[in-house]
Amino acid sequence: MKRISGTTLLTTGALVAALVLPGTTAHAVGKAPRVDLRVLVVTDGGPATDAIAAELDAAGTPYTTVDLNRADRPVIDDAYLSDTVDGGPRAKFQAVVLPNDNPFPAGSPEMAALADYERSFDIPQVDAYTYARPEVGLQYAVYGGYAGSLDGVGAQATAAGLSGPFGYLEGAVPFEDNSPTVGESYAYLSTPSAGADFTPYVEAAIPGTTKRGSLVGEYRHDGRRELVVTFVYNRYQQQFRLLARGIVEWMTDGVHLGASRNYFAVHVDDVLAADDRWNPALNCTPGDVDCADPNAVPDPIRMTAADVDHAVGWQNSRGFTLDLAYNAAGSVDFRTDNGGTDALADRLIARRDTFRWINHTYTHAFLGCEQNVAVVPWRCATLPDGSVKWVSRQSISDEIALNRVWGRAAGLPLADDELVTGEHSGLRVLPQQTVDNPHLAPALADNGIAWLGSDNSREPGQRPVGSATTVPRHPMNVFYNAGRAAEQVDEYNWIYTSRAQGGSGICEDNPATTTCLAAPLDPATGYTDHIVPLERRIALGHVLANDPRPHFIHQSNLAEDRIAYPVLDGVLDAYDALFAANAPVVNLRMKDIGQELRQRSAWRTAVQNGQVTAYRIGRTVTVQGPSGTTVPATAPAGTLRSGAAFGQAYAGGRSGWTALAGTPLTLSLPSAPAFTAVPRPAPAPVRVPAPGPAARVPAGVSEPVAPGTDG
Repeated sequence: MKRISGTTLLTTGALVAALVLPGTTAHAVGKAPRVDLRVLVVTDGGPATDAIAAELDAAGTPYTTVDLNRADRPVIDDAYLSDTVDGGPRAKFQAVVLPNDNPFPAGSPEMAALADYERSFDIPQVDAYTYARPEVGLQYAVYGGYAGSLDGVGAQATAAGLSGPFGYLEGAVPFEDNSPTVGESYAYLSTPSAGADFTPYVEAAIPGTTKRGSLVGEYRHDGRRELVVTFVYNRYQQQFRLLARGIVEWMTDGVHLGASRNYFAVHVDDVLAADDRWNPALNCTPGDVDCADPNAVPDPIRMTAADVDHAVGWQNSRGFTLDLAYNAAGSVDFRTDNGGTDALADRLIARRDTFRWINHTYTHAFLGCEQNVAVVPWRCATLPDGSVKWVSRQSISDEIALNRVWGRAAGLPLADDELVTGEHSGLRVLPQQTVDNPHLAPALADNGIAWLGSDNSREPGQRPVGSATTVPRHPMNVFYNAGRAAEQVDEYNWIYTSRAQGGSGICEDNPATTTCLAAPLDPATGYTDHIVPLERRIALGHVLANDPRPHFIHQSNLAEDRIAYPVLDGVLDAYDALFAANAPVVNLRMKDIGQELRQRSAWRTAVQNGQVTAYRIGRTVTVQGPSGTTVPATAPAGTLRSGAAFGQAYAGGRSGWTALAGTPLTLSLPSAPAFTAVPRPAPAPVRVPAPGPAARVPAGVSEPVAPGTDG
């Protein structure tokens, strides 16, 4: 298994790098030009440029957007693109992204200015989505090519792609096919036109022929370089997510502010405790505050020692570490009820060093308002004056401290500044509790808590809570109250089917956030055939989006049928099939994830406020900014600072966070370019037909709010 366990983006004294760009510029004689490390994104509002901008956003790569639909947009001319600084020429952008190869009217002076700029400074251009034709180095698709859907097609990175900008991939680039009734992709497949200096980087078989057509390729012409993309995509689709890193690396020659990794962490909540079980007859969970049926008898689910052994073996086979969020009272109560024995706790303590551990409070008590459970749904209890009755600061502190004391006595390798409260309670939860418990922040400070888990489906952003900072966690739609696949399917059907189909109608009542199933899932096959593939796809989407936020499940999902493992295996197996060994999954503990998110937020603010200046001149990069600013950057292998390697190796390059120290930082870059296109012979010339049809834009995959996940 390809893994980096517990490794963050390396913080060094180094920052950004630049390359000697291939080709000869107009500034070969005289003072070398300065090229600012910023991308120009020209958009027409389409999904392709939006997707590339989203990739730049996620990595922290600065860019400027020009929206062609706005009447007040700036005019793109020589003065907009370049000027003179310190007596030498300056290129204001290191790359240009266009919605297609020429989004301007015929004879446009703006396109002429861009072409002159790209030639003069050797600036790459990305054609975010265009159709195959000689103007982009390809034959028209009607001449032995293909125009149409690529749903479910297996594309492939070429040898040039794998030795160039897509060298982090194993090779396969599968196109999604999530629905048999919805067209999700559209593409033009074609071969290079006669005499074109065109190098395909990603290809797919042309239907009905033995040939392969380009989907992504580099076209060199008239002293310019274009990355030609001939399929439509949006920011969520797997095929784009696989190629997004390479598109950015190509257009920046592997040198840019910002950095990215593929992250995956899984928190297992309620360890040592027991989770209440879904009751198919009552359509609720006995023991839960919202199950008011007088006949409701709890039937708890709790891991066994054998489940611990299975988890350890699974971790070893995958090279992956789970984070166990534990409630010590679960073991204390179990020993009280079972003559002092608890085989589960004994086994976990014996294998404690194979896991990471998180304080999940002593009893898993609700730490927000005091709940009035005499009504369904519950509401906040009130004092005689009508004000909310809150769980006290002392009670919150006791929950944190008692659990920590038990963990220390058991020798658990805890990080004392991490906490996940039961159900993320204490934090606001709508609709019942619209604000945080005012006693939460003081109790966190009393116990030295710096990182507090939150529910990403409620609050996707990180925020301070007193002295602590939240770490949003993705809920997996593997329910806390299900230990068996049949229970998961039954509850899933209840939530996601209409009343006419025997369901709750929740999906009907909330069409903006929930989609009803066409028909109830088969109890015997629904989990394997529907739920597992869907959850795998959603989680893998997070991994491929440079999203470090952890996922969370529950100990019940590691017990009985062990229903979590098919989802986790699906994510890791799919990842291994797609990525090369130089791009392992990064598996961090919660505090490191929190720090990564906090640094990103601070960096985003610094960029928005124009506090950082970064540019390259020849093989030297200079970065300036306020002392203490922490900057992410990516550079090619071989980049040095003061004779030492910059950053940390990932995906064939070097990247890391750098704290500016009040003086300019410089990097020395390798003499060889990061990527060199290899020309290939072109086929015979063709006649010119009319353009092909416009592509449909597929819908994005949104993240569900996962019912049945309580934290």
